[in-house]
Amino acid sequence: MSGDFVCRIIGMVLFGVGGWRLGMAVAGDAGSSVQVRWILALTLAGAALGLLFAPFLTIRPYHWVRRQIRQVPAADLLAGTIGLVVGLIIAALLAIPLSMLPGYFGKILPFAFAMLLGYLGIAVMVMRQREILHVISARLPGSSANKGSGSASAEEVILDTSAIIDGRIADISRTGFIQGSVVIPRFVLNELQHIADSPDILRRNRGRRGLDILNKLQKDSDIPVEICELDVDDVNEVDGKLVKLAKKLRCPIVTNDYNLNRVAELQGVRVLNINELANAVKSVVLPGEEMAVRIIQEGKEIGQGVGYLDDGTMVVVEGGRRHLNSQLEITVTRVLQTVAGRMIFAHPKNGSGDGRPS
Repeated sequence: MSGDFVCRIIGMVLFGVGGWRLGMAVAGDAGSSVQVRWILALTLAGAALGLLFAPFLTIRPYHWVRRQIRQVPAADLLAGTIGLVVGLIIAALLAIPLSMLPGYFGKILPFAFAMLLGYLGIAVMVMRQREILHVISARLPGSSANKGSGSASAEEVILDTSAIIDGRIADISRTGFIQGSVVIPRFVLNELQHIADSPDILRRNRGRRGLDILNKLQKDSDIPVEICELDVDDVNEVDGKLVKLAKKLRCPIVTNDYNLNRVAELQGVRVLNINELANAVKSVVLPGEEMAVRIIQEGKEIGQGVGYLDDGTMVVVEGGRRHLNSQLEITVTRVLQTVAGRMIFAHPKNGSGDGRPS
């Protein structure tokens, strides 16, 4: 027997009793036949209303509130409760002088201020919880913020599927650049498992690599890894869920997906792009510098040779084709920054070669 059915039966009985009492009051001292008609009509009407609308007045609002509470992060729930208590305390202090006002002001204003200050307490505490908690912790004796270190409080970061499969996040986490905890939403984990079960061997290998990276993060990383059960019901795509969840938790997304990066930035969500980080930490090379590189393949143009630096930067050497599979001293002529990364153009140091000049 479902709870909805039980609620309808109870509602039918209660509303029927209410209709019966209302029928007796409406009939008054009328004749017995009139009383019977009124009581019977209002009892049946009340029972019908209770049968139809009881779930919408009881159990369904309860389930809706329960779903909303499950979607609210625990930090926001705690902050809202603290804000409500503080607001009601202030309202209680103001209720005494406000109740002394003449007329209806003394009766209405205490209740109105209690509602207003309770709402303001919740709103302020939820919206500014990080700053408020940081200020409070800075005033506590012995706290790191009170020692003048000036370091920002650690924050959570949400991992995207592409960042997990990429694998570099495991190495980044060991360096200490990520100071907060790593949050992996359940829907990202489900997508990763779906990829690992794909019939396509390439997708299956990528998914299994992502699962291995997660195990590595949980076992070897010094930062905590949390599986977040929060979901976004009104969005189907994983990227959309990530952006909505990041806005709700007010934390950045770690990804190397270009499209997700742009969509998140348009909606005001901070993004930590692994590719941008990798490009930023590559060695700076200026025109005129000399270096050694091993030519490993031919270039697209006639006479070109291609090599790579230790950080993966591509080096295109004009006239380097004749030095294939050998180490070559080169001179940098120009550096080009592309979407894919940084490219270096150079020519042999001694100026010899069979290609065109840069």
